[in-house]
Amino acid sequence: MTTSHALSPSSHDHSPVPAPLGVPPFEPLRVRSGRQRWRRALRRRGRAPAAILVMSAAALAVAAGGKVSDGPPPAAAAATSEQRRAPVVRWVSAPVRIADAETVRLLRPGDRVDVIAAPNSPMGEAGEARVVATGARVAEVPRSGETRSDGGALIVLSVPRSTATLLAGAGVTGQLAVTLC
Repeated sequence: MTTSHALSPSSHDHSPVPAPLGVPPFEPLRVRSGRQRWRRALRRRGRAPAAILVMSAAALAVAAGGKVSDGPPPAAAAATSEQRRAPVVRWVSAPVRIADAETVRLLRPGDRVDVIAAPNSPMGEAGEARVVATGARVAEVPRSGETRSDGGALIVLSVPRSTATLLAGAGVTGQLAVTLC
């Protein structure tokens, strides 16, 4: 008696798995990248992009009134002449002693401030307060607890060199205060 082990459905077998089927033969897939497609299109139609460029240049020349100039466009010429005239501003770090340390605690690096000088006269003469620097960028602020006994605090501002000179002079002759911009 021979027993067959074939996988054929029979009335006695109640298996939920169906009998395997064969996979049909197929050609291998060839995937091409976009770069190869672009190169192939240029090889086939090499003259088309050149023709498009020539047509675009002709359309621009007609739109400009047929005038062709060797120099830069007027807006670019104006920008280059402004660059030649604009003075170079040298930014420096200027340490500034602010009279009120509580005001300094409100500041963070990157803030913009105006610095105001109030005259400090021992005779008690009233003088005009004046703005010494506008839009100065705060570079450094003291850590908590780094204040003087008189209540002042030292901050570092990033300002043009000429403004740093004014700040140094104003700090010697008066008290300085800041306002946030």
